[in-house]
Amino acid sequence: MPRRDQRRKGVEYVQGLLGVKGRKSIRNISSLFGGESAEQSLHHFISGSTWDWAPVRRALARHMEEISPTRAHVLRPLVIPKAGDSSVGVDRRFCALRGQIMNAQQAVGVWAVSDESSTPVNWRLHLPDAWLEDEMRRRQASIPDTALPETLDQCAVEAYIGITKGWGLPTRPVVMDAREADLARTVRRLSAAGAPMLLRIGPGERLTVTDPGLPRIRPGLTAYQIMTVARPLRHPVIQQASGRSDASRTGLAACVRVEMPAGPGSARRPAREMVLLGIGESGGRWPAELWLSDIAGAHPAQLLRLARLTRQVDRDYAQIAEEVGISDFSGRSFSGWHRHATLASAAHAVEVLSGTAGSTLVATHDQEARATA
Repeated sequence: MPRRDQRRKGVEYVQGLLGVKGRKSIRNISSLFGGESAEQSLHHFISGSTWDWAPVRRALARHMEEISPTRAHVLRPLVIPKAGDSSVGVDRRFCALRGQIMNAQQAVGVWAVSDESSTPVNWRLHLPDAWLEDEMRRRQASIPDTALPETLDQCAVEAYIGITKGWGLPTRPVVMDAREADLARTVRRLSAAGAPMLLRIGPGERLTVTDPGLPRIRPGLTAYQIMTVARPLRHPVIQQASGRSDASRTGLAACVRVEMPAGPGSARRPAREMVLLGIGESGGRWPAELWLSDIAGAHPAQLLRLARLTRQVDRDYAQIAEEVGISDFSGRSFSGWHRHATLASAAHAVEVLSGTAGSTLVATHDQEARATA
């Protein structure tokens, strides 16, 4: 942050996210630092200040990469239920994660996942047409002119692309649940960004088998049909522990080389060769999960390990991100939401790096003074 007073307020805000019990509202956070006057000051710092959140996120991502190198970037949706309609981006929408229509904000986080932990390093708020087409709403929430209509899967890909532009991060595989996405478009955009990918797909995606081990399968079968035919190719794979609490166990996996159709209107674009991964448990349904990847030469065990990173992110989201208030911003401002999400990500990183997730971390004012100095 460019100014000393902004850095001091940033320290206070992160301390509040780490130390306040219950909901991490600006009012509750300011109770640690002087009551009403502190509340007004923190409110301005989050919703009306001039500091740009992008450099803070970039610094956080670089720091986490130095401390614990990233294995993959996981793109994870965030759903924030809301009672009213004034919070930026809130709308009635179907939530695939919860299987119901609800009043909520939706965003996508880019999580840097290492062997030890996962931390969100970038966010993109999904804005429905009802907000983008309403000039009064746009003006009241200070939504920038650059915000244009996009689907949730486009939002996810753009959130990832945001970290590739001048952040100086090494290229890592992108892991994403693409069952509700336009798969062909998602693959094209990630490929254009130079990202190796592992995408969870639905059973109905149609692919063409090019694997010499299955020479007689007709083109255009669904992913589920292909993996059913490939059942004899299954073999045991040890699912190594990922993160702090997973236990290693043996599962079943099979890989089949396939091509994605070029799609309508793309006659000059060749079909894309990828690998279809089926995952299951011994004695369980086959296939239980289907994944599509373009990571060249990857062993099924490597792909399975990457796929399981989504569980690590889900766990760290529930145990850390929610606890430091990632869902607790209630303001109207677009920039306020992003500043809150940025500092909540920093608080998440503090919990991860200190190994004290779930405990109270409130520094003294002497510690604060040293930090801002």
